[in-house]
Amino acid sequence: MNKFHARFLICILSAFLLTGCAQSTPKVLSPDSSEASEQEDSVSNQEEAASEQKESDAGIVFEAKDIEGNTVTSSVFSDSKLTMVNVWATYCNPCLMEMPGLGELAGEYDEDQFQLIGVISDVMEGADQKTMEQAAELISQTGAGYSHLLLNESLYMGLLQNVTAVPTTFFVDENGVVLDTVVGAMAKESWEEKINELLEEN
Repeated sequence: MNKFHARFLICILSAFLLTGCAQSTPKVLSPDSSEASEQEDSVSNQEEAASEQKESDAGIVFEAKDIEGNTVTSSVFSDSKLTMVNVWATYCNPCLMEMPGLGELAGEYDEDQFQLIGVISDVMEGADQKTMEQAAELISQTGAGYSHLLLNESLYMGLLQNVTAVPTTFFVDENGVVLDTVVGAMAKESWEEKINELLEEN
């Protein structure tokens, strides 16, 4: 894939995400609407793809920079039994509202059992200083003191191609395989329940 193609894909992702935040309550469609049918097909395809991915040994592969300029690769998943990847945006109020709880959760588990990584979906690698400072300020204000990655081609191709709303959260095992995906914000207690359930199952 050439650089133009990659930038185009990332711009498309940004455009999708800029349409607004996902609420925890899903959109209700009439059963006979064509949109409902399309959504069912899409969900079916996504479930099939997720099932195929889970059955395969190939996990997520990426290389990105965090907001502090450190290089982070998909090998980070091997550091913990379960990794929660929270995709958020600086304009997304539900994202920002749940981040204090996520910050608390990040410090409540042993690192070899659970870790939390944020992905700032509307701040690209190489963004200007003002944009970076605004994102860093939001992270500081919300107490989300865990690693936050910046969007780039590798991260987009490896994980974010099907993300169309924020927040979207992935749960990934130590092999980089996605175990579960949640679209929408949740309270700390609900996340804790989900984390504990996945840790027990895997």
